Amino acid sequence: MSEPHLPVPDGGTLTWLPLKPIGHQFTRDEVAVLDLHGEAHVMDAPYSCDVCDMAPRWQITEHAVHVQDPCPYPDGITTTITLNVPSGRILVTDDLRPVYRWERKGRADYSTALGQAQVVRAMAAIGCAFGPVGNTCPGLYRTGEDSFVIARPRYSEDENGDPDLPEDTCLANICTALWAYSIADVEHWKARGGDPGSLGWTDTIVDITPGTYQFTHHSGERGFDSDTADAVIFAHIQRIGEAQS
Repeated sequence: MSEPHLPVPDGGTLTWLPLKPIGHQFTRDEVAVLDLHGEAHVMDAPYSCDVCDMAPRWQITEHAVHVQDPCPYPDGITTTITLNVPSGRILVTDDLRPVYRWERKGRADYSTALGQAQVVRAMAAIGCAFGPVGNTCPGLYRTGEDSFVIARPRYSEDENGDPDLPEDTCLANICTALWAYSIADVEHWKARGGDPGSLGWTDTIVDITPGTYQFTHHSGERGFDSDTADAVIFAHIQRIGEAQS
């Protein structure tokens, strides 16, 4: 990453030092340290961790700048929720507002892994399996009798080649104007005021075995890369039991 130009006061010197994040994730791996009249000051530093949203406290040494408090999620965040599907029919799309929506107040910044995990859990608590996927337009793919993934396939460099997730296993395509997937039991959605007449070409109703489904969402994990040329699996979905009445 190129070093930005920073103004230096008269009598000061500017040094770029490596950043020692102790588990935090930042947008840069170096920070500027201004030495002014014998006092060192961190300049142009990251405001918060991309995972936990914590504002760091810095300790400056001769050769590096250290974060004093470790990140509570050094491996990132894997978020697991359950969705009750007693009807055996799910509505798959990107955006189920206003029927299901979350409140921003009191949560970590949504651009962080923690903020997104909090929203995933909040939406699950009101009956919607929600997960951020960026602008990837993934699909819902069947991988077994009662197992699925939310994924973006990798296609062969040969434009006539077969995708690594066969198209005949794709049950729904998700147009990500909201940069997310949203899935709910159809009857639960209707009971909360959802109007079937409002559904459009980007909304798909899929028949599955009635039951309780576990969603394991991966985009908050350390090293997760949605820009890779390989297939990207955002979530694994598995039936884990009978539907709850």
